[in-house]
Amino acid sequence: MSVRLAAGLEYDGSGFCGWQAQQDAQGVQTCVEAAFSTVADEAVSVFCAGRTDAGVHALGQVIHLDTTAQREPRNWLLGANSNLPSSVRVHWVKVVDEHFNARFSATGRSYRYLILNTATPSALLRDRSCWRHRPLDAAAMHAAAQLLLGEHDFSAFRAAACQAKSPVRELRELRVERRGDRIIIGASANAFLHHMVRNLVGALIRVGEGEAEPAWVREVLDGRDRSAAGITAPASGLYLTSVSYPDAVGIPAGASPLGDWP
Repeated sequence: MSVRLAAGLEYDGSGFCGWQAQQDAQGVQTCVEAAFSTVADEAVSVFCAGRTDAGVHALGQVIHLDTTAQREPRNWLLGANSNLPSSVRVHWVKVVDEHFNARFSATGRSYRYLILNTATPSALLRDRSCWRHRPLDAAAMHAAAQLLLGEHDFSAFRAAACQAKSPVRELRELRVERRGDRIIIGASANAFLHHMVRNLVGALIRVGEGEAEPAWVREVLDGRDRSAAGITAPASGLYLTSVSYPDAVGIPAGASPLGDWP
């Protein structure tokens, strides 16, 4: 008899080609499937809530898998972690209804983006942040961000390779705050387009550096022209922090020991 498991993952994406398995490069998916397959003593396929790009990190990625193996959740947790590289960790495992799907059952996703705004780059955060040496006006960035909230056609912030059928998304939160030398950008939506968060951040950086007024981002949004939106911010600063589901599903809101990081 097959059971469906859900699990929450944290990983440092700097050493991976992204989530998805590839023939010539290592994806997070490859490691996770191998670890759970070892514990199950059978091959399993793992499906995630949101595929992250090369260099993107996760604090609250959610996956599901089907297996005929019978194990206690604690045994799945300890067994999987003992077979994973130190850059990937499972923080919880639970049995879920057979209709649960990590991707399609999700009602929202949240990301954070970390910008280190210092005169010189950091050695320790080089793969875990975006460095900008020019002073950033976080207040102007936040004002611009508020003009993008709501349900819109986000074609202007969509990667050319995006395979989503519709460019319409509901951006529920986009906030910018300064914490000393760090700029933290938090974004939540029902779902995101390919590179959408990084493209939004790129536009906000332009505002923060004084190259455009806050109202410019709304003009870009309404124009639906990707070439007008500016840079795609580096992957190194992006973190998938949480995935939300209906309360009845019982998926933990987050269990990373890093807490509110970044």
